[in-house]
Amino acid sequence: MTADETRGAGRDDAASGGDPADLLYAGWEQQVRWWDAAFGVIVALTAAALVLEGTRGTHLVVACAALAALVIAYLLWGARAARTRQRGPALAYLVVLVLATGVAVSQAGVATFLMFIAFAQVWMLLESIKQGVVGCAALTVSVTIGIVAAYDFAPDVVLDVVPQMFVTLLFAIGLGLWFHLAMRRAEEHARLLDELRAAQAELARTNHEAGVVAERERLAREIHDTLAQGFTSVVMQAQAATAALDHGDDGGARERLRVVEETARENLAEARALVAAFAPVALQDASLPQALGRLTERYALETNEVVSFEASGVGPLPPATEVVLLRAAQEALSNVRRHARAMIVGVRLAQADGAVTLTVADDGQGFGPDVDDGFGLAGMRDRVRSVGGTLSVSSTPGSGTTLRARVPVDAAVPGTSTGAGAGADGHKGTAPDGGNAVRAEDGTQGVAR
Repeated sequence: MTADETRGAGRDDAASGGDPADLLYAGWEQQVRWWDAAFGVIVALTAAALVLEGTRGTHLVVACAALAALVIAYLLWGARAARTRQRGPALAYLVVLVLATGVAVSQAGVATFLMFIAFAQVWMLLESIKQGVVGCAALTVSVTIGIVAAYDFAPDVVLDVVPQMFVTLLFAIGLGLWFHLAMRRAEEHARLLDELRAAQAELARTNHEAGVVAERERLAREIHDTLAQGFTSVVMQAQAATAALDHGDDGGARERLRVVEETARENLAEARALVAAFAPVALQDASLPQALGRLTERYALETNEVVSFEASGVGPLPPATEVVLLRAAQEALSNVRRHARAMIVGVRLAQADGAVTLTVADDGQGFGPDVDDGFGLAGMRDRVRSVGGTLSVSSTPGSGTTLRARVPVDAAVPGTSTGAGAGADGHKGTAPDGGNAVRAEDGTQGVAR
């Protein structure tokens, strides 16, 4: 967009927040009205000065005719060019301005008063610096000729007027250059402001999208670690109840149905906590060791595996750390149930050397290094990393799997040690990591890691 087009379009486009130059020239119509007023005042004062100075006869008629031609040209072309920035009307008006000013000055020296508005209009209507300099030079030459013509081109007058007009030209050019520099800086500031606003809007949009993605990932992990596992347990217990009924074991079926009801209630509470962004239900009225003890008890009740739990030196932990380790234990046990085909599982929580470590080990079938992490393990790694911890999984086909989540904590917090076996009947056995274990009464297999 050229400067001509910019100013003409600015009035219409500024409201839509487009080009910075449009914003800069949004009030151009109001500014041109001041130019109109200034032009009228200067012409009126010049006409009054002609009469008051005593200009009479032909000189007054010619001077007034020049002023009239200037006013008519401004009404026809100048005012329109100032508003539309059209080059044709601007050039037509400036030609009349240069000639009329020179003629008026040739009839009365007081007409040089017109130069105040003439130089300003040259710079206003001619966009480029080169054109402005040429216009100012043409106006200066016209006025100089008009002045010396009034004195019949007397050599002494020429020698006196030409240097003065040359200084006037330099002043007019300097003023015009300052005007252009100021306008360019204003345009640059407007452009930079527009770019800044665009960058802020883009940053806000990017942050919003990142927040949406992060929240979706968080909800996906929460649902996977709570509701999905709970529903899997419900399905498995329902299958076990059906099998018990087929064998006429009403007591076993009732026990399975009781577990189904408890699991469903816990899932409902987890869903409500998830919606309300509360802490996990298991941690709302218990410490992490207590919550893990209950988790292993429930796991032993639901599966046909020997399960143990041990907590060593574990003191108060940050809520975020407790949530991460609880979810890691839930996911680890869910993977053991679904894939490991294990008979013995050990869960150990220990705090030492400024870190708390959760270890879940089983004696199941294990897996090779070519097996990729599923959604559960990937989500577990993200959770552990979010609190500055590390997660490692070691496994060998036929030799079981060991998962360790290590999270740094404040070593100054004192800890207490609690140990508890977990099982359906409360008897202890031996787990792969050296803890105590209990075998549940019966259980079923799951689906995917």
